[in-house]
Amino acid sequence: MSNKLILPTLPLRDVVVYPNMVIPLFVGRENSVHALEKALAGDKKIVLVAQKTASKDEPTINDIYLIGTIATILQLLKLPDGTIKVLVEGKERVKITDFKVMDNISTVVPLTVNIKNEKDITVLSRSVTGRFEQYIKINKKIPLEIFNSLSNISDPGRLADTVAAHMTVKLEEKQKILEMTDVQERLEYLVALIESEIDLSKVEKQVRKRVKGQMEKNQREYYLNEQMKAIQKELGELEDVPNEFDELAEKIETVGMHKEAKDKVTSEFNKLKMMSPMSSEATVVRNYIDVMLAVPWKKQTRTNRNIVKAEQILADDHYGLEKVKERILEYLAVQQRVKKLKGPILCLVGPPGVGKTSLGRSIARATSRKFTRMSLGGVRDEAEIRGHRRTYIGSLPGKIIYNLSKVETRNPLFLLDEVDKMSTDFRGDPSSALLEVLDPEQNNTFNDHYLEVDYDLSDVMFIATANSLNIPSPLLDRMEVIRIPGYTEEEKLNIAKGYLIPKQLKNNGLKEAEIKINDTAVYDIIRYYTREAGVRNLDREIAKICRKVVKEILTKSARTKKKTINSSNTNKYLGVQRYRYGRAEELDRIGQVTGLAWTEVGGDLLTIEAAIMSGKGKLLYTGQLGDIMQESIQAAMSVVRARSISLGIDENFYQKYDLHIHVPEGATPKDGPSAGVGMCTAMVSILTNIPVRSDVAMTGEITLRGEILPIGGLKEKLLAALRGGINTVLIPNENMRDMEEIPNNIKNSLTIKPVKWIEEVLGIALQRMPIPQDLIGLDKSKPKGMDKNVQQTH
Repeated sequence: MSNKLILPTLPLRDVVVYPNMVIPLFVGRENSVHALEKALAGDKKIVLVAQKTASKDEPTINDIYLIGTIATILQLLKLPDGTIKVLVEGKERVKITDFKVMDNISTVVPLTVNIKNEKDITVLSRSVTGRFEQYIKINKKIPLEIFNSLSNISDPGRLADTVAAHMTVKLEEKQKILEMTDVQERLEYLVALIESEIDLSKVEKQVRKRVKGQMEKNQREYYLNEQMKAIQKELGELEDVPNEFDELAEKIETVGMHKEAKDKVTSEFNKLKMMSPMSSEATVVRNYIDVMLAVPWKKQTRTNRNIVKAEQILADDHYGLEKVKERILEYLAVQQRVKKLKGPILCLVGPPGVGKTSLGRSIARATSRKFTRMSLGGVRDEAEIRGHRRTYIGSLPGKIIYNLSKVETRNPLFLLDEVDKMSTDFRGDPSSALLEVLDPEQNNTFNDHYLEVDYDLSDVMFIATANSLNIPSPLLDRMEVIRIPGYTEEEKLNIAKGYLIPKQLKNNGLKEAEIKINDTAVYDIIRYYTREAGVRNLDREIAKICRKVVKEILTKSARTKKKTINSSNTNKYLGVQRYRYGRAEELDRIGQVTGLAWTEVGGDLLTIEAAIMSGKGKLLYTGQLGDIMQESIQAAMSVVRARSISLGIDENFYQKYDLHIHVPEGATPKDGPSAGVGMCTAMVSILTNIPVRSDVAMTGEITLRGEILPIGGLKEKLLAALRGGINTVLIPNENMRDMEEIPNNIKNSLTIKPVKWIEEVLGIALQRMPIPQDLIGLDKSKPKGMDKNVQQTH
């Protein structure tokens, strides 16, 4: 290391001078001018050092970098404005150990340059030269002569300094290269720096090209639009073509929005006018305005208030369903007295095929409302109801607002079909979103996520349909539930004659003179070809007959006689009978009871079988029974054990014998408590060896005290009993209050007996009552049900 030198110092702004670099400098600061004068007075040597902060006029040692360059002044020229232009040439790197601000004199120590591995340095020098050539081609700001001059430089340190001097990089990067005394380290750093700059230049070029292309496209579209306007003006058509923005402004004023909505749309409209028509944001805003203008804010249809006319329409479209019709007529009657009446929110619950959806259309006709329907089956996204927020690409309003826009009125009849089929997942709970829609106290301020303003749904008449009450409690609480039970045979016959047969004759191109379907044929279809609560399959079978008749007419001679369909030729058109009507057992059997069950497609007969065999007191139950039904069997067993003495049964039977309860049709899941009384009767029958009457069916939940509790679905169960050829039906005493809703033809065809205790059930259902144990001598070795399988014809 050389001795210390004391030399004038010139702090530089935004420039780093390397050794062997010739550069002109402009000097104007007073201290800097004094430093130049001192250098000229001496050996023309001066220290050049970069300032850390260019704005400092009088930098201290903390404001300058401590590594600089000793330079020789080659030429000095004073300019008219007092500034001095000086040409300097860098000589070597130095380290500043002391700096006097007032005199601009510093004490410096020259730095020694290190060259370790000449082979590596040679490779790095070539690499720097090659990459710098690429950099010059991309940059375009550096003259090609600079690269040509590099070929004459053999010193690798000088090569690195020359390349660094001509690169357009930050001052900090240039200073870092100056501070590197190890040539190999300097070259490696320079290779990485050039690579980085090349990559940045490429990206910058791509961005420039893309922006230029977009600008050219916008300019071209603008030019073509202006040309079109000019052509239209020349043709004299422009006067007839209104301005698009003027049209939108006029619609915003006339569509009838409330103040909040109008302010929101006006704000978006003002944004749209300032946007480029081709920008993606303008498309989003324009779609929003179009949706807001399509929503019916004040337009509504005039509803029918004529009760007589509405009643006639409902009667023409549907047979029966008196409770629903009555509720609609009540609504119309109140509407005549009250100007503003919130639409009722009804929920029609019933099995498939009873006419819930078609009833919605009839109610719309009867009230002169437009009809719109939304199927909720399988809906699991809350956005289907409330819409998507506008931040999402492709966002849309919810189905509520969408359907109202489609029917173009704010007071339609809105049918929410299959409301019990909604489900929930990570996208939200649509049933919770419906709470606001179906609450009369809240739906006047329904907020769709897409609209972002409140909308009044209180004029909409909502009707929901469901097959079961498997609906969340808060949602169910907001609706008025009207049950639509299955139809009786007589009702199905009337529906077929009045609605289904005329419809299918029309659909299949038949005339009344070509076919006649007798009542006996319709009864046969109902009993032997369909098993349903509604009439959907009945409609299909009638359509099948009509198609076959059309085929016969067309394939045979034109003078075919009128086809009459009756019970004797039904199987010719529909094939073999699929169901066995009156399937109740004809024989009184021990341990076999006919119960009554409710299903989603109506009522059904439920056979309950009991069997006993030697064992260790196991209680078996099969037939795919649910938890509640299994508990009913256990409760029935406890009732029998508690009454074993009075029923003439061995007290210890449950320790010596296994009891098996089976409910046939094992593939069908079964559950519910209403078969408890049937289970108990079957057990008593098998243990006492007394047959159960085959023409008796029963339903009811049993308690441990032997009391019979009320059940649901009474009408459907009585229909199943009537259809199955049952004569006597035992129902819980408390269910007698439901008898008012049962049609008279059912009550007249069945002997319905209310029962409160199990003893009453046994007295009716068994051929005879068991004799108490204390009145007769019993063989306690085995229950009576083990003697033989007694079968008697009732």
